[in-house]
Amino acid sequence: MAKALYIHWPFCLAKCPYCDFNSHVRERTDMAAWEAALLADMCREGGEVGSQERLASIFFGGGTPSLMPPALVGRLLEEAEHLWGFEDGIEITLEGNPSSVEAANFASLASAGVNRVSLGVQSLRDETLRFLGRLHGAQEALDALETAQSHFQRVSIDLIYARPGQSMGDWEQELAQALALGTDHLSLYQLTIEPTTRFATDVRRGMFTPLEDDPAADLFALTREMTTAAGLPAYEISNHARPGQESRHNLTYWRYQDYCGIGPGAHGRRGGVATTRHKKPENYLAAAEAQGDGIVEARTLTLREQASEALMMGLRLNEGVDLAEMSRRFDVAKEELVDDAKLALYRGLGLAWSEDERIGVTEAGMPLLDALLGELVPAELVEG
Repeated sequence: MAKALYIHWPFCLAKCPYCDFNSHVRERTDMAAWEAALLADMCREGGEVGSQERLASIFFGGGTPSLMPPALVGRLLEEAEHLWGFEDGIEITLEGNPSSVEAANFASLASAGVNRVSLGVQSLRDETLRFLGRLHGAQEALDALETAQSHFQRVSIDLIYARPGQSMGDWEQELAQALALGTDHLSLYQLTIEPTTRFATDVRRGMFTPLEDDPAADLFALTREMTTAAGLPAYEISNHARPGQESRHNLTYWRYQDYCGIGPGAHGRRGGVATTRHKKPENYLAAAEAQGDGIVEARTLTLREQASEALMMGLRLNEGVDLAEMSRRFDVAKEELVDDAKLALYRGLGLAWSEDERIGVTEAGMPLLDALLGELVPAELVEG
């Protein structure tokens, strides 16, 4: 049963031009209404899942959860512990922006129970932060990081690279600076132009040109080389950590373990059921009041659908997937899980690996992950 809980807070002070997450800007937010809705949603999940297993992780994502009143965070954690119970050493992560306003809440958030924070620094260069539409400056981010490190047991930072015109030397210098900051986890994402974002419109209008694939691949290789040398090797395509400091919550997703998701637009996977919440905040509030939860769809997945999802998620990890274990778990023959001929081809090209019953994608293959997933996972399995 579910051992992880995701809580989505949908509000931001501004919408970043590259962001296609479920985030919204509102002048006013009725905190009492949101507390009631999130608690009702959580209680419904607790009733559906039961309390056979204690929670190992909770993740507040968004949006900008560091804008949440610490008292609300504390109330939600209190209810989660009541419903499920907490494992010893539970990981409780909250995403935040490194602004001075939000950093002022860090002590209160830590007192509420948050023990890990993921800061959306995105860049250590002021001109890049302006391009990315961020509301903080580089020095403000460094100050907020220092504050976070004084209050939370574990700290991660996000950075965006492979930006228009970015050179190897530029990124090498910026990444070296980031690695020297002493965090135990880095999420390093290449800038992608998502179709529903303002950046997509800017590209269509010719306002800037995205970095081409070959230089982006060179930056990816440099990233892996530098993080490994610094003792924070990649454990997933975009995530790097000191051994033992990997995000336990995200590993729940990538290892395809059950998790509950509440809040606007949140997804969940529990007991073979895929849950989806209303995305628009107002619709979510209305649903929570009318039906006691924010669910817009709860669909039972076939075992083959679950196997397909598990493969797609697991192959993101450096550890790969265990086909024998997956075959037992989803009652699908091993030969149906992966196209053996394609696996042999990509092994020969140095893009995939296999060892006993375990398979995975190599360092050379990770920049081509999306294409490789389409090749390795049989279409018949994906289609259910």
